[in-house]
Amino acid sequence: MTTTNDKTIVKDYFNATGFDRWRRIYGDGEVNKVQKDIRIGHQQTIDTVLGWLEADGNLQDLTICDAGCGVGSLSIPLAQAGAKVFASDISEKMVAEGQIRAKEVLNDPNNPVFSVQDLEHLSGKYHTVICLDVLIHYPTEEAAKMISHLSSLAESRLIISFAPKTFWLSILKKIGEFFPGPSKTTRAYQHKEADVIEILKNNGYSIQRTGMTSTRFYFSRILEAIRN
Repeated sequence: MTTTNDKTIVKDYFNATGFDRWRRIYGDGEVNKVQKDIRIGHQQTIDTVLGWLEADGNLQDLTICDAGCGVGSLSIPLAQAGAKVFASDISEKMVAEGQIRAKEVLNDPNNPVFSVQDLEHLSGKYHTVICLDVLIHYPTEEAAKMISHLSSLAESRLIISFAPKTFWLSILKKIGEFFPGPSKTTRAYQHKEADVIEILKNNGYSIQRTGMTSTRFYFSRILEAIRN
């Protein structure tokens, strides 16, 4: 499958059936047990990153790019904490939902700034670039290009998450492929942590903090990389 196809599938999915599914997961309404587990895992990843940034004590001084912002689960609390946030997503519907949610809780119509863009076409310079739960949609060779581009946008720090490739998780993924469902519209790619670290190293970064979110159905490795 080509990158274009992967990107098109992701865009179409999150503008159609995937949007309704993930809007519920990222909300607080009724969901099934699997979706609730994913909701809990995703929120744990958000909380980990927020905890890191809040512990530094300088959020009000930061410009942050939230690449692949979804419905604003991270962008909105970052803006509430005083950071200047630029949020983007490949899905028009996700961005529109993020704007609605931001208006409900924030007084500043210009923070976060939302836009519809894919990762490769993002531009500008930001103190911190964050990309959570996006790389799972792309194979490692394409994820490497995305990481490299995001690295070029960050003045000081890049925070990313990805589905780690381990023996046990690979087995679970294989088992899951025997039970396809209507919600499984995009491919799920795992990445070796050593490969991701090497990509970051080649772009002039070193690992500062790491985290791992692990629930029954959600697995996410989180890396904070600092520019050397």
